[in-house]
Amino acid sequence: MMLIPAHHFRDIERKPEYLQPEKCIPPPHPRPAGTMWFIRDGCGIACAIVTWFLVLYAEFVVLFVMLIPSRDYVYSVINGLVFNLLAFLALASHCRAMLTDPGAVPKGNATKEFIESLQLKPGQVVYKCPKCCSIKPDRAHHCSVCKRCIRKMDHHCPWVNNCVGENNQKYFVLFTMYIALISLHALIMVGFHFLHCFEEDWTKCSSFSPPTTVILLILLCFEGLLFLIFTSVMFGTQVHSICTDETGIEQLKKEERRWAKKTKWMNMKAVFGHPFSLGWASPFATPDQGKADPYQYVV
Repeated sequence: MMLIPAHHFRDIERKPEYLQPEKCIPPPHPRPAGTMWFIRDGCGIACAIVTWFLVLYAEFVVLFVMLIPSRDYVYSVINGLVFNLLAFLALASHCRAMLTDPGAVPKGNATKEFIESLQLKPGQVVYKCPKCCSIKPDRAHHCSVCKRCIRKMDHHCPWVNNCVGENNQKYFVLFTMYIALISLHALIMVGFHFLHCFEEDWTKCSSFSPPTTVILLILLCFEGLLFLIFTSVMFGTQVHSICTDETGIEQLKKEERRWAKKTKWMNMKAVFGHPFSLGWASPFATPDQGKADPYQYVV
């Protein structure tokens, strides 16, 4: 059994009388199994729509400004296929990150019956969240936007309108990776297109007028550069968080490590699945998270 220091800042209820399980009743209409997870947050929904709009804008400029008017058929086909594949995987990863339960703890499970089912021994401690009235597993944190406790919560991301947690971190990492790749690809194509237009007549290098072409390309260049930097940093921080097995919240709060240390490779497999395969790069492959441990609520 692990001891918890007195200075550990969490919603810990050490005495049974403070748990007040009689005040915690299950939600009147629990979410049926298999129901799609979706957070009804106005800011998050707006950010998700903006994300899709920006990707589709890049798609429009790449296809109708640069590739389709090009007289190099091989160049257009190869770059079109690569860009569209990456864009499709990015949007698919975004959907999976947004619509996957990140690891929400059952709401209102701090009931007398549930606590008795844990068969607590003398000296054992449970964590209780006073906001959603649930018994927290270790390393779970409450999200004020999702209004739930999330297992291994890293942060709440408005761009995917969801928390990044135990069950959807893989999809968030893939989303940042594919957005960074299409941003880099778009920037390279914009550079080549500008060179091509400078060497030839601007009226022949695009189906739009020269001023419109320049404006569209500059906007795409600005968008690509901004998102390349942002998503590359997010991708790096997420991979570092996975390798060190320490979430963003745990790093921010400098929480004392109370879990077993594993190798970086084992931590990667815990998030992306076992064994290593092409499924790691696919947003359609669901990693095996294993069965829930009934004693994860107890220390």
